[in-house]
Parts: sequence; C-alpha cells; structure tokens
Amino acid sequence: MDNISRRGLLTGAGAILAAGSLGAPTAVARPVRTDALTPTKRFKMSATTNEFFRSKPLWGPTVMQSFAFDTPNNRLFTGQLRSGTVENSGDLTLSQLSFSGTVLGHMYLTGFGHAVSIGAEAVGGTTYIWTETDADTTNGRGRQIARFPWQNGATLTKDSASLKKWKPVSNGSVFTPAVDQRYGRLGVRYSLSDGMHINVYSLAAARAGDFSTVLESFKQPALTAGVDFQGWTLYGSYAYFWEGEAYPGAPDETKANSKLWCYDINAGKIVDSFLTLAGKSLTYREAEGMAVYGSTDATARLYFGFASGVTGDRRANLFYRNDLV
Repeated sequence: MDNISRRGLLTGAGAILAAGSLGAPTAVARPVRTDALTPTKRFKMSATTNEFFRSKPLWGPTVMQSFAFDTPNNRLFTGQLRSGTVENSGDLTLSQLSFSGTVLGHMYLTGFGHAVSIGAEAVGGTTYIWTETDADTTNGRGRQIARFPWQNGATLTKDSASLKKWKPVSNGSVFTPAVDQRYGRLGVRYSLSDGMHINVYSLAAARAGDFSTVLESFKQPALTAGVDFQGWTLYGSYAYFWEGEAYPGAPDETKANSKLWCYDINAGKIVDSFLTLAGKSLTYREAEGMAVYGSTDATARLYFGFASGVTGDRRANLFYRNDLV
C-alpha cells in the first residue's frame, strides 16, 4: 500500500484505538460457535517457494492490495486503490488477470473500502466477488461486506442493484471477507474494541444473507509488533496471515520482514510461521495479499503477493507454497 498504513489500525493495541475512533462499544460480541471444524491438512510455511509471475502491471496501475482465485473457472482477480482518487474515499479497482499476469479486464468500485482482502466464488461460469463496502471516509475501511457478479468494464457503487451487502456483526467495523472455496466457507474479519476478530460461516448460508450460525469465532492472534498486516485467508481448519513492509528504496534483504503465519482454528493457536525472502531482489517489495487456489489437496496452493516497482508504475508479483502436512 502507498498512502495508508495498516499498522496500529489492524492489530494489537492500535486496533483498540481504531475501533474506539469508529465508535465501537466496549462490550465485545461473542458469537456462539458450533462444533469444531473438521480437521484438515495445513500448508507448511517453510516449504519451497514457487514463483507464479513477476513484475506485472495491473489496471491503473496502482499497488495490489489483495487477490483471489475462482478455482473452478481458473480466474484470478486483484483489488487495488483506484488511481487519482482522494485518500479514504474507498474507491477501488478490480483487475482480472490471466495466470501469466496479463490484464484481461477491470471493474471500478466507488466508496467500497481498502481491499485488504477479497474473495471469489464460482456459480457455474459466473464469478461472484466478495469485498468490503460502505467505506468509512475517516479511515477508508468498509463497514459492511458485499457480494456481486464480475462484470468487465462496470462501475458499481454501494447502492448498485447487482450488489448484495450485509453487516454480519452488528457492533463490528473494518470488515474484510475471505472465501474458502474447497470447504464452502466464508471468513469475515472485523474490528471490536479489543482488536481484530474472525468469524467463519457457511458460504451457502452467507450468500443467502444468513449469518445467524457461526461455525467458528476467534480473536486474531498477536503477530509481529510494529509490522503492517497485509492479508489473510482460510483453508479448511486453518487461517493464514501475511505481514510485511516495503524496502525503503533499493532491494535490501537485511530489512526484509515479510512473514507467513498459520493459525489452527480448532486449537486456537499459531502452529507455524516463516520469515520469507521470496522476491528479495524486487525493488520496493511490499507484502500484499494472500489467497488459496485448488479444489483438492493435490492441487491446493497458498499464494502470497508483493507489490514492486516505483511510484506511478507499481507491479504485482505472486509466489506460492503447495506442501501440505
């Protein structure tokens, strides 16, 4: 990201201050969880790094904030802040890319948020995108989540007819979604007065607007103090987190702080983490976005992204792990 720091707003004690500034009450909503998620395999954080593509311009071209795969239809989408808009407007650009990183299309989303995380869901040959929406102009973050069909070249506002939107947690703020396509779940990350939390729902129920049953609910664990949170995703009974900051200029791996984290939802604890030097030769190299591709363990890949390049010519870079344990 270029202009807005996520530090403090999204983790730790800073999240308390951010939530308070948004008017979140001091009482914390505690959704009732159902049975634990069926245990699954997890991605190994220290596994071999594979490069997907490097130094690809997006539509804009602004910094990639997040990305998502529509696995059944083999489609890739990225979320970005829209070029030329005012700070905290919540105006976004979505790009559709080929798997070689070529731009195939775009959409504009007016007043939606910051695109810390987006999701994609296949319904036949149509891709539905999940994002935040209804941006709070004091911080540029979404106050609800939304679902809508991909429409190349379209511009949506928070009141567009094709948009469905919800506030799953009544006293929450700073919402972002993540879609677990294989296991049919939707994750919703949100801020309360004591920090960031994540609820897990049935994807089928969520797309029908039913958030009454929470499959799991947990507070996001503490990650590295003073390092920006840059993305998250779900796969089975695990949540994954991504953090890191840009190099201050030319490549310098001694300043690298991009780290992958794996959280066991059922056990309620971090079970793996790894400081990665993937893309260490990139100029700027800011961790941005995380998503899973794959419909089986054999095809599953945990992707993590970096922004690179210079101001006015930012580029997207994707790497992945595919070892499950």
